[in-house]
Amino acid sequence: MADPDEFAQFVSASSHRLFRAACLLTGGDTATADDLVADALARVYLAWSRIRSDDAFAYARRTLVNRHLDWRRMLRRRAETLTATVPEHMARAGDHTHDVVQRDSVMRSLRGLTRRERAVVVLRYFLDLSEEATAAELGIAVGTVKSTNARALAKLRVSQDLAGGYRPGVPTAFPHGDRP
Repeated sequence: MADPDEFAQFVSASSHRLFRAACLLTGGDTATADDLVADALARVYLAWSRIRSDDAFAYARRTLVNRHLDWRRMLRRRAETLTATVPEHMARAGDHTHDVVQRDSVMRSLRGLTRRERAVVVLRYFLDLSEEATAAELGIAVGTVKSTNARALAKLRVSQDLAGGYRPGVPTAFPHGDRP
């Protein structure tokens, strides 16, 4: 069983970074990101005696990504309705308008990627993993990481949202049926 103080320190040190990664993986769906982080931390807690001498953050990160990739099964069990607009973004206008619009544009662009493409981009650029570490994390070949990353970056380069083409209130298509 986990030492409560030791585990609490781990949660305090890593939960914010895990949440930010989960938000990027889910395309800004903060409720699902919360669920993913809670699930990952619960699994870390159960495995704490096995993993604490290893890299607990890597275990949590791997669990988070795996749970995200299994999202479709989780969604089938839920009766919630997902929306394209995150309520927190609408509530933060004021002085932070530019930041909110920019963050929303990034999230909209990430939603245009497949789940695997999104996972590769988040692991490579947000969590700063190497191609080899990303491949190990996702259980795929390094060449697959490279080609998936190239496709994702090509999509992001032509994204209307990142090019300033985002217009509030105009829905964005999700080309892969990969809704947030």
